[in-house]
Amino acid sequence: MQLFTKAAVAACSTAFAVTAIAAQPDNYPSRPIRIVVPFTPGGSNDLIGRIIGQKLSDAWGQPVIIDNRPGGGSTIGVQVVVNAAPDGHTLLTTSGGIATNVSLYKLAYDPRKDLSPVALLAQMPYLIAAHPSLPAKTAQELIALAKAQPGKLAFSSSGAGTSSHLAGEMFKSAAKINMLHVPYKGGGPAVLAAVGGEVQLTFNVITGPLPMVRSNKLRAIAVTGAKRAEAAPDIPTVAESGLPGFEMIAWYNTFAPARTPNAIVNKLNTEINRILQLPDVREKLSSQGVAAMTGTPADLGKYLNFEVDRWAKVIKEAGIKLN
Repeated sequence: MQLFTKAAVAACSTAFAVTAIAAQPDNYPSRPIRIVVPFTPGGSNDLIGRIIGQKLSDAWGQPVIIDNRPGGGSTIGVQVVVNAAPDGHTLLTTSGGIATNVSLYKLAYDPRKDLSPVALLAQMPYLIAAHPSLPAKTAQELIALAKAQPGKLAFSSSGAGTSSHLAGEMFKSAAKINMLHVPYKGGGPAVLAAVGGEVQLTFNVITGPLPMVRSNKLRAIAVTGAKRAEAAPDIPTVAESGLPGFEMIAWYNTFAPARTPNAIVNKLNTEINRILQLPDVREKLSSQGVAAMTGTPADLGKYLNFEVDRWAKVIKEAGIKLN
């Protein structure tokens, strides 16, 4: 019994041939690349995505389009990439929310299964900054003040469940203090709330409050990285200011849809790592308080798993729930 017509066999052979050709790194990219950034333009994710995108375009001679898809704590943009064809022409550039959202939302996807890790991109610390009227000038003094006035000090974040909110919760947990969290719609409004005295403190990635610190509209308390930030070496870390071992960074990454051919993932990883070593790229990032990261796709996969597990514990202990 004949199961396939000659035409059907020919069609299947052609499909397999096209797939095989597409999976070869020498034939990639064959058309414009879309980088989905699941946040509004102008933020740190957008900045990093545009730097990488421009350099990819320069190297490969194909346009790279930044597609901003904000909303849902970045889940809307991630879903776009999860649903995209796994051919390397749709990528995701995002931040650590890719890991924390696993514990914050009922997701229709699992980033550990439905995305292919491509490359680690960059990291930056959070900056704890205070309104100048706050008596505390160091992390130790802040902890002492919060213990003397439990629940009275208020800190702003860029929104409930965002990384800046989690930075504040992690600090509260490590210091064993109670402070009031006040969420805002974005990092900019959160910083301005501290500048205007609506709250006493703000937790935000360093690029947000640092200009206000430099103009004396806010006072820097500490950065949350393992070491001092190159952009602000005079600001001590939380770890050296009374909480040894404390570390939290904002980290940025690139993923592709699951089942993207390894040849394409590896070509992307090699090129992105090369881009991150370019002097002009490192200078652009450093001027914003951002440090380049490099690594293999496997390194990103391991780090994602670590962050998912780490934040699941913090979110549970802090009782953070999103409506």
